Amino acid sequence: MTFKSLVLIIAIMAVLSSMSHASDPSPLQDFCVAVDDSKNAVFVNGKFCKNPMYVTADDFFRPGLNMAGNTSNQLGSGMNLRWQAEFLPSLRVHSMLDLSFEPRSKYEEQTLYQNLASRRCVCFRGLIHFQFNVGKTNAIAFLWTRLPKSRVITIANAVFGSDPPINDNVLAKAFQIENKVVDYLQSQFWWDNN
Repeated sequence: MTFKSLVLIIAIMAVLSSMSHASDPSPLQDFCVAVDDSKNAVFVNGKFCKNPMYVTADDFFRPGLNMAGNTSNQLGSGMNLRWQAEFLPSLRVHSMLDLSFEPRSKYEEQTLYQNLASRRCVCFRGLIHFQFNVGKTNAIAFLWTRLPKSRVITIANAVFGSDPPINDNVLAKAFQIENKVVDYLQSQFWWDNN
């Protein structure tokens, strides 16, 4: 193998490996309590953070987490987006969503039915997961993400309420339903809980 071939192979590998890291960068710190005063702050990851030596428990407390969102909609769920300094200064590099679910059933053994393996679970980005309240009272689920401004995508809204709409034939084949059912579903108002 000649020297030119070796250099070419290394250059190609360098270019290809740089393209394979297409994701959000990980935060460089465990937490960052946002501050406006840059004189008494630590500059990490592009943000001014309170010096960790002066962080207290009050920096991580916020009343209102027990307040359910508005569930009087077609989905029967409401979402409160709580991110960065608008909600809690310590969420500077992460975000939190709380989802509220209206009561649906007479079951008593469990309040929130979900397709996750346990009550604490990691939901990978892009994978579909769900929660459904089977209890008699409202339920709230807290979701912590590593993205500063996360969103929830409702599958039915994304499929049948997309703009531009997905071709009827594609949806009819994918869901094994008739085109008139697809037309009916696409004509409905799809509630966006964001």
